[in-house]
Amino acid sequence: MSMTVIPQADPGAGYRAQQAEIDAAVARALASGWYILGREGEAFEQEFAAWLGTTRAVGCANGTDALALILRGLGIGEGSTVATVSHTAVATVAAIEMAGAVPLLLDIDPDTYTMDPDELVAVLEDPPPGLPPIRAAIAVHLYGQACDLDPMLAACQAAGAALIEDCAQAHGAMLGGRRLGTLGQASAFSLYPTKNLGALGDGGVLATDDFELADRIAAIRQYGWKERYISSMVGVNSRLDEVQAAILRVKLTALDAGNERRRQIAAAYDAALAGGPLSPPARRPDAEHVFHQYVLRAGAWGMTRSDVQARLRNDGVGTGIHYPVPVHLQSAYAGRVPLGPAGCAETARASQEVLSLPMYPELTDDQVGHICWALRNLAG
Repeated sequence: MSMTVIPQADPGAGYRAQQAEIDAAVARALASGWYILGREGEAFEQEFAAWLGTTRAVGCANGTDALALILRGLGIGEGSTVATVSHTAVATVAAIEMAGAVPLLLDIDPDTYTMDPDELVAVLEDPPPGLPPIRAAIAVHLYGQACDLDPMLAACQAAGAALIEDCAQAHGAMLGGRRLGTLGQASAFSLYPTKNLGALGDGGVLATDDFELADRIAAIRQYGWKERYISSMVGVNSRLDEVQAAILRVKLTALDAGNERRRQIAAAYDAALAGGPLSPPARRPDAEHVFHQYVLRAGAWGMTRSDVQARLRNDGVGTGIHYPVPVHLQSAYAGRVPLGPAGCAETARASQEVLSLPMYPELTDDQVGHICWALRNLAG
């Protein structure tokens, strides 16, 4: 008889954990008769901004649009370059091109997998020839861990470039005692079902303390309307629907507890890995990780990633890869998108070695215990 494999992600478990509350919220939204940009969306925006610690939040259709809307709101598009990383979900780079700008892909710190701040400083001080001016940098807080933001913020300020936080995997993470998403000029959050704060469909939200920017983006997300049917600026259609907003209001109430459970699971994995062939993920000392993913790096003791995945699967543990092919090596972008001076060498190396363990708050103690047994078994 085959062993049941614990999945790497299980968004359905998040629904079941709050099923009664979510079902009631959906019923309330359906009964309202108003399904786009109504009271549920307004309430979610206010509640999310209060939870985050920023003054304004604007809901939209997805996290990719959230980034693109920020760039549009800042007037960053054609004739601009935006620096970011290649080791990210392709959505980050797609958003830059959606806005009409040129992405410049930089390398990562090999320990935290986030943008190498030294390379950002270098390209802001001495931009690569032949590119439009670098008008923004998108710092991707990957896997739930903060970028090294202080030098990045200073470099962007000196260069007159905006620092935008991609918080798609960092809902609730902290740096220096402040929540990520409150440190740059604006921040974007994906609300995809597997995120720490996930809808039951697509959704996104962006945040800023700049009221004028928030108002501009709120207009852009609906055809540039400030007055219904009258476009005062060029806009798009990117709206968070009322049903998803109602669901997100429920799930927001459990986010902090869910993040704490993720940290508890991560601590159990850390202990299980002690003395074995694989090391726990590095943590930035002044940051608080929220473990959207718990990422290991294969290659020790002669084990390939495929070896590790196969052994874990044989022991009933599913894994994922975030991400198997860097953006700059994918056929849609290879040879077309410019790279920073490091050539994304660390990014390419990491893409061959990273793998993600099961990580979601609904994992039971028995499941966590089984995964820990399988991790200890790797050393056997």
